[in-house]
Amino acid sequence: MYNAARQGNKTVLKEALLDDLPPNLTNEKGDTLLMLAAYYGHADVVKLLIEHGADPNRLNDKRQSPLAGAVFKGLDSVIEVLLEGGADPEYGTPSAIQCLSMFKQEGKWAEKFETAPGRGKAKAVPQDASEERAPEKFKA
Repeated sequence: MYNAARQGNKTVLKEALLDDLPPNLTNEKGDTLLMLAAYYGHADVVKLLIEHGADPNRLNDKRQSPLAGAVFKGLDSVIEVLLEGGADPEYGTPSAIQCLSMFKQEGKWAEKFETAPGRGKAKAVPQDASEERAPEKFKA
């Protein structure tokens, strides 16, 4: 499933989600399917995962958010989908807002980040709740 997210295989992921794949499935580094899809630039897969309940604010083990990763990589369509899906630009280390400054993108995104529906709404997920594992039928 992680490769499907990295490769943007929407069909495989959609079928798996309809067959009870946890939308916040997390790998050994704390990366969710959504984090991987976002980082590799697959806005359509990011949207699909959010529509199926994936948390756009789930941080990985390095406390990075999908939105900050998308800013780092300059993935405009992914940034748009994440903001529409409730991503909080203030959340994570560094936050997406801090990434805007680091990568000199304030002019491009500052206003949208200011008015983002999810701004200031992310809540920390307890460590033991951050790891969702795939049911046996999805392993292999």
